[in-house]
Amino acid sequence: MPNDLPDLDNYDQKILAALSEEGRLSVTELARRVGLTKTPVQARMKRLEDLGVIKGYRAVLSPIRMGLSHVAFVEVRLLDTREVSLAAFNRAVRALPEVEECHMIAGGFDYLLKVRTRDITDYRRVMGEKISALPHVSSTTTYVAMETVTDAAAISPQV
Repeated sequence: MPNDLPDLDNYDQKILAALSEEGRLSVTELARRVGLTKTPVQARMKRLEDLGVIKGYRAVLSPIRMGLSHVAFVEVRLLDTREVSLAAFNRAVRALPEVEECHMIAGGFDYLLKVRTRDITDYRRVMGEKISALPHVSSTTTYVAMETVTDAAAISPQV
């Protein structure tokens, strides 16, 4: 998809808002909510998928109910930030299931990781055996989350 932003009208925005809240809506219910019939809603959904605005559909799981209540944010500094080193780090970090998010940062460190584990003991193991062993890692700083105040699983379009 080119860098051009897709042209999203009010109906597209309503469809996206409804699906971001409840991705399992039937097309019939979605059409009722946005004020169109099924056929145009299906066509708009297909268009939004083709444009890459809708990347997919998935279940939102509860990490707490799955026994993964420990959240840590980790600042990672690399020894080398040439493109080949960044690519090696990116490939390796994607393979760690405990890393829920990884962001390259412009600032005093190179990456910010969101790491989810069962408890502090499990986190210590992941840090020592996996994160510290990632390619080109120089140092890390960990911040443990005491409480999640807000956690948006998906963006909500402005309607």
